[in-house]
Amino acid sequence: LTGSRCFVKLENLQMTGSFKERGAANKLLTLSALERQRGVVTASAGNHGLAVAFHCQRLGIRSVIVMPEWAPLIKVTSARYHEAEVVLAGANYDEAYGHARKIEAERGLTFVHPFDDPQVIAGQGTLGLELLEQCPDLDAVVVPVGGGGLIGGVALAIKSKNPRARVIGVQAEEIAAMQASLWGGKRLTLPAAATIADGIAVREVGELTFELAKQHVDAVVTVTEEEIANAILLLLEIEKTVVEGAGATTLAALVNRKVALEGKTVVLVLSGGNIDVNVIARVIERGLVKDGRLVRFSVLLQ
Repeated sequence: LTGSRCFVKLENLQMTGSFKERGAANKLLTLSALERQRGVVTASAGNHGLAVAFHCQRLGIRSVIVMPEWAPLIKVTSARYHEAEVVLAGANYDEAYGHARKIEAERGLTFVHPFDDPQVIAGQGTLGLELLEQCPDLDAVVVPVGGGGLIGGVALAIKSKNPRARVIGVQAEEIAAMQASLWGGKRLTLPAAATIADGIAVREVGELTFELAKQHVDAVVTVTEEEIANAILLLLEIEKTVVEGAGATTLAALVNRKVALEGKTVVLVLSGGNIDVNVIARVIERGLVKDGRLVRFSVLLQ
């Protein structure tokens, strides 16, 4: 299927369903007593906000999570379950980010950036260190890319220990800000776009993460919406695991040979599993129709 010796890193099985817990926990643990007392605010397409809410509840810190108006219901509901104040604002992440910064200034809260923060990036980098322990002979790791926090931390960790290992990023074709920025030699802002990989639908990557990507990431490739949907279905059927669109991009890239890794030992990072059940239903139906396992027909009775 993949042409390689393939392992998967199941970040969808984290307590809040994604790798974002790593960076959120690390950042919150570095806050001063006064910052903890005042509380925090963040902007998120869902997973980062959920991770911040979970660890704030655990640490007794008040949290405000600003999500775009289209944020998946499962992520909104879960954040509220962890006692966060959820604010839905903006048609995309950038507008939600601006609103969160406004709340930061008005209420005196500490802003927890979802990706462009040293402590957050360091937290995400623990995933890379784990991969080296669990699969010391890896030739390449394939990582979903949105704002760049995960791939920045993972690439820095892996390259510091094994410079020969390749670090490959994957983005949705509809909104590939990191790829465009690397090709252009500077950070670029892309138009907003809808994608099944909503967790990585970021129009502009971070300053820190862009520099890390330039130095340590070997390539960034893109996958189509259909390829992502098919990868979600493959993971359901083969791995028996539920993965959201962003997390499935890595398998989509490998299966569709977006990068030459045949015969190599490869780790795919399945970054999260917070996907709406309605989306899963549509993905399954579309995949079955494509494979000829589901056929629609009409019967005319006279």
